[in-house]
Amino acid sequence: MSAPSNPITYASAGVDVEAGDRAVELMKGAVKATHGSSVVGGVGGFAGLYDVSKLLTYRRPLLATSTDGVGTKVAIAQAMDIHDTIGFDLVGMVVDDIVVVGAEPLFMTDYIACGKVVPERIADIVRGIAAACSVAGTALVGGETAEHPGLLGEHEYDVAGAATGVVEADDVLGPERMRDGDIVIAMASSGLHSNGYSLVRRVINQAGWALDRQVSELGRTLGEELLEPTRVYAADCLDLARFAPARVHGFSHVTGGGLAANLARVLPLGMEASIDRSTWELPPIFSLVSELGSVPLPDLERTLNLGVGMVAVVGSDGADAALARLAERGVPAWVMGSVAAAREGRNDGPDYVQGAKGVDGGSVRLLGSYA
Repeated sequence: MSAPSNPITYASAGVDVEAGDRAVELMKGAVKATHGSSVVGGVGGFAGLYDVSKLLTYRRPLLATSTDGVGTKVAIAQAMDIHDTIGFDLVGMVVDDIVVVGAEPLFMTDYIACGKVVPERIADIVRGIAAACSVAGTALVGGETAEHPGLLGEHEYDVAGAATGVVEADDVLGPERMRDGDIVIAMASSGLHSNGYSLVRRVINQAGWALDRQVSELGRTLGEELLEPTRVYAADCLDLARFAPARVHGFSHVTGGGLAANLARVLPLGMEASIDRSTWELPPIFSLVSELGSVPLPDLERTLNLGVGMVAVVGSDGADAALARLAERGVPAWVMGSVAAAREGRNDGPDYVQGAKGVDGGSVRLLGSYA
């Protein structure tokens, strides 16, 4: 067997270890900014260490964990060469699942796979993740950047993350707390968030619209709208639960599957939420996608958040206080419906959902038309 005339190195195979080191140097300041006194050690260790001594004050601490990615929204970031906002989408998808059960997200790790490590680009991505972690009150304790030449293109990357939180067993939110007469409160989304981009991208590509197209209905370019970061609700939800612990019965994070399917997951069997569509107007981006692609309403509702990113279910006497508290924190919110014992009648069709994603839970009935 003859040896190649030119020696093959890791760098010539497409992996630049030194570029990875430069990326860490560029990002480590932003990562450290998320560290409080509970984070032990610095950036770059084999494992992130987090001091959980405060769990000794819990009677029965339950750990909550979640993992997710951003999906094909990263294609928009790559096309626009803007990478410092996608971190909000990643963090929102992960920590806002954890707070649904009332857990405080303590720490998070991230994973970036790319075709080629461009230090400045990787640092921008991580800076965005760190900024979102700061908003959520979550420490970014570690991560990994993997270079995959030949598997991903030079300018392609994907991101994923995982977070761990804690909740006192007696304080867990969810189906067991729901009561007849509970009020359903909607918290406005900032836009598309991170779900349904395969549908959205197909619509705009078929229409031939470019990302730099100025869209009067949006008041900015199409690309700017599509890249709008996900609103991170974790700190707001935890504040609301602590402000009125007896009145907040549960949350639902509106992600893949849409409003009805995600709300049904947190309702108990035999309970039904009636949601009045007329209580809010569809933000322009959703109407645009619907009209541009002639997307049927049922498909739209099963795919996109349609302006509602998080839902709180509160006791009948807690709605006014909850709305006031959210307003103080700058979160647009409104009453969108109520919960009652499931009624007899037509229990099929696109306006009715019972259980979802493997959960044999309650049901949601959508009523009326959007304002």
